[in-house]
Amino acid sequence: MKFILAKKEGMTRVFGEDGRARAGTILAADSVTVTAVKTKDGKDAYAAVQLGMGTRKTKNVGKAVLGHTKGKGYEAIREFRTEDAAEVGSVIDASVFAVGDTVQVSGITKGKGFAGVVKRHGFHGGSRTHGQKHSEREAGSIGGSGGRAGGRVAKGIRMAGRMGADRVTVKNLKVLAVDAKEGKLVISGAVPGRRGTLLEVVSA
Repeated sequence: MKFILAKKEGMTRVFGEDGRARAGTILAADSVTVTAVKTKDGKDAYAAVQLGMGTRKTKNVGKAVLGHTKGKGYEAIREFRTEDAAEVGSVIDASVFAVGDTVQVSGITKGKGFAGVVKRHGFHGGSRTHGQKHSEREAGSIGGSGGRAGGRVAKGIRMAGRMGADRVTVKNLKVLAVDAKEGKLVISGAVPGRRGTLLEVVSA
C-alpha cells in the first residue's frame, strides 16, 4: 500500500502517448516523515502508520503532540491503516508512486457558507407567474401540517443551510506524472478542496 500527504496547487493538462490531453491536478507532495508505527500486537491493537508533514513552530504545538513527535513540530499529522512494515523516522516522498498507478484522494471540500435550496439541492424555485411574488428561489411547502411529517420538520428534509466543508474521497484516479525531485504529483481529474488544501493520497 502506497500513501503520502500532499497539498493541492492547481490544475493543468497532460498529453498522453496517444496525443490526447487529460485534465490533471498538481499536488505538492513533499517528503513526509513516519512519526509512529502501530501494530496489532501492541497496545493500540491495530496496524497503522502515522505520517507528519511540514514544519510548525514548537510554541504553537501542544505538549502532548510534542512528546509524541519527540519535540518536532509538524504542520499536519495523519494516520493510514496498513500492515506494511515501516520504521519511525523514515522518509516517504513522491517517488513511491509511478505513472499509471490508481489512487484515491481524500480531503475537505470548499466551504460555501449558508446556501439556499436552489444552490444546495438543485431546486427549481417557484413559478414566476400566477400571482406569485418574490418566490423565484424559495423552497416552497415542506408539508409539515400532517402526513408523514406529523406537524413537524421531518428529519433529513432538504432545506437551506451550511454547504461544503465536507470530507470527500474521490476514487479511481490515475497518476499522470511524477516529479520526485520537485516533489510533485499530477493526478487525473479534480480532487477536493481549494489551493493549499491538505490531501491524503492512497493507492487503490
